[in-house]
Amino acid sequence: MSRTPWILLLLLCSLGLASALKVPLRIKDVLPVLPRQISWPVLNNFHSAVDLLPSFIGSVTPNNDSIQWEGACFSGNEARLEFVEGDRGLGGGVLYLKTSEAHSWACMDLYVFATPYRITWDYYFSAREHTLKFDSWEEPAELEYVKQHGVSVFLMPSGMLGTMLSLIDVLPLFSNTVWGQNANLAFLEKHMGATFEKRSQPWRATINPDDVHTGDFLALSKIRGRWGGFETLEKWVTGAFAGHTAVCLKDEMGKLWVGESGHENEKGEEVIAVIPWEEWWELQLKDGSNPQIALLPLHPGLREKFNSTAAWEYARSMSGKPYGYHNMIFSWIDTMAENYPPPLDTHLVVSVMSMWTRVQPTYAANMWNEALNKRLSTEGLDLYEILAEVENRGISVDHLLTIPEQDEWVYSDGKSTTCVAFILAMYKEAGIFGPISNSIQVTEFTIRDAYMLKIFENNQTRLPSWCNLGDEKLPFCQILGEYRMELPEYNTIEPYTNMNEHCPSLPPTYIRPSQC
Repeated sequence: MSRTPWILLLLLCSLGLASALKVPLRIKDVLPVLPRQISWPVLNNFHSAVDLLPSFIGSVTPNNDSIQWEGACFSGNEARLEFVEGDRGLGGGVLYLKTSEAHSWACMDLYVFATPYRITWDYYFSAREHTLKFDSWEEPAELEYVKQHGVSVFLMPSGMLGTMLSLIDVLPLFSNTVWGQNANLAFLEKHMGATFEKRSQPWRATINPDDVHTGDFLALSKIRGRWGGFETLEKWVTGAFAGHTAVCLKDEMGKLWVGESGHENEKGEEVIAVIPWEEWWELQLKDGSNPQIALLPLHPGLREKFNSTAAWEYARSMSGKPYGYHNMIFSWIDTMAENYPPPLDTHLVVSVMSMWTRVQPTYAANMWNEALNKRLSTEGLDLYEILAEVENRGISVDHLLTIPEQDEWVYSDGKSTTCVAFILAMYKEAGIFGPISNSIQVTEFTIRDAYMLKIFENNQTRLPSWCNLGDEKLPFCQILGEYRMELPEYNTIEPYTNMNEHCPSLPPTYIRPSQC
């Protein structure tokens, strides 16, 4: 369809002629059919950041009658939820949403439906009863959550339809099936240029712990299920070809351990832990997310200088503390616009923040509220108060998100380190960064930033004999996985002051200026 009639209509509306011509239309009614490049600027022109946030309608549970509300397009709306038989033994559900009394023949309402385990969406042009089917709950915990709290309903600005449509290939990524794994591989091939070359057997290395040393880095790439889907999106936005990390430690008796931020404890909490190698390795072999794992040995020259005592002291001081959710997204966002692969942008990120604040307020506080307060030098503001404070100060949300994280910041549950920040903070303590340690904020590093550091073994002949059997000639040791791991620009960048505080990360090339 030609864009010209819609642009002309938009101009007519903006000039106030729509009323004179009695066009039953408002300017925002045409936004869904406009290209995203047009609809977003119009949205931004007519609304503040707060206006563009999703509106929380309510939660639909199978035990209440129904909820009613007035939408942007349809004045009369009603929703109810019923449990039905599912295809995985957990049952599923059907959400019935009835729309009526549209204010215009061309308008629509766009909704997001969320639980802590999924986010889906739909849009409605016609006045009738619509159905949204949940074929199966993801796991027993989601079923229990829906029984108690229901499915949360959010009304979105309709101009976001183009953005939502362009994210359609994200939906299968979280499926714990062969289809889901194939979706992850296809997504990374399409958006990042990954190759996923099949390896020859054996896919599992026979590791001699004597050849593994304190400080050696473990890079993991999960490609299936909930964690596989999450890591795929993390890789896409950061440019990393791995989604999780851990570090090797040897005690004074020569026993090998693994330090990890993001270890799941017996309560199901993601924490920092130091566990025996054998236990950690067994967990990886049983992991349904099909992890591909590489061992990145430190350079021998740095290994000689590595202060193992300081490394162990740091690891023990952090053991049991929560995973670094506080600063997870801030290692990714360094610039005003050059860290958001299309169709992502600041508005969509803040929209997700807003929805998650309603669905999981405790997690929302962990994920961004405290960190944003740190950047504003305020305390205790929730997301909506933070956005109001930003407007009062005359700064932008875009700018707020780019303020660098500081390693010395202490959150309500202590210092906050992601999987990679935990390792790099240990490296700081052990002397890896030498005299520039105090001018490096490791909480600003992504996994890609870490494996690009020029601190690893650069001589393949010094790699262990069990490393890269067969025809593989990788510069590191792949120890598990059916696909050959890629780590572009591995071991290439010397550490420098204020490293990785202002770096872009746009796919598919993820070009970064020197010294950014």
